Amino acid sequence: MLKLSLLLAASLAGVQVMSAGVDESKKPAGYEGEVEQWRAARLERLKASDGWLSLIGLHWLKNGRNTVGSDKSNDIVLAAGPAHLGTVTLKKGRTSIELDPKANATIDGKAVKTAELAADITGKPTIVAFGTASFYVIDRNGRKGLRVKDTEADTRKHFVGIDYYPIDPSWRVEARFTEFKPPHTLEIPNVIGQIDKMPVPGKVEFERDGKTYTLLPVLEEPDAKELWFIFADKTSAKETYGGGRFLYSDMPKDGKVVIDFNKAYNPPCAFTPHATCPLAPRENRLGIAVTAGEKKYRGGHD
Repeated sequence: MLKLSLLLAASLAGVQVMSAGVDESKKPAGYEGEVEQWRAARLERLKASDGWLSLIGLHWLKNGRNTVGSDKSNDIVLAAGPAHLGTVTLKKGRTSIELDPKANATIDGKAVKTAELAADITGKPTIVAFGTASFYVIDRNGRKGLRVKDTEADTRKHFVGIDYYPIDPSWRVEARFTEFKPPHTLEIPNVIGQIDKMPVPGKVEFERDGKTYTLLPVLEEPDAKELWFIFADKTSAKETYGGGRFLYSDMPKDGKVVIDFNKAYNPPCAFTPHATCPLAPRENRLGIAVTAGEKKYRGGHD
């Protein structure tokens, strides 16, 4: 499972919205200021030229030759780019490309015509660029596809900002951590119908309004430095994104974990249909309304 970067803006009645370019001298000090700084940094990552808002396509590859380009005669029809970009071949799990001589495209910034394409799971995918757009190969449990981005994507140019619940310090909770020896495994579904099995180092319990709630954090990588929570609650599919929200916390210390629900944020799928997000597992569906963090994206797709 690849690490999903933290993804984020005007003021609406009863809703806090952050925008880029916050005047540092006017930001409130203390806890509220710290949360606002976090939100501003997330917003900048989301709006970056290669951020989640730049996605314009996700095309799964078939075995063998896949012609690629914006012309409708191609096996894979791109939303941007030359009519005939070239041919991507998937053979025995390996992916390669042969560019059309007229495509005016580059591979990792070089004017070469053929190359093997490293996928995102390597940590350094091969980038095929053409005009304002580009793509690289993603690998989801052996299923390979082309993730296409464009700095001029409508979703990026017409981004409407993030809506939040008001910052509420009471939603920054100190929870009990109980280690699992050995670690458990949690099945995490994703939006493309797959199941990822991820390690769970322990359970986290916190109290709210006299009741105890449990969450199971997962580790994205063997050497992960943070706990990752994929959770849903009673606001999901109503005031917040239906598939759940994400939240990171520091690793346990002295049997305690601080969970700051004011930093709960939407997965990429809230902003684009071209992502492959994990969904909240049934074990992490809280029977309480978590009225903190990000709300539904107003510009979201259906």
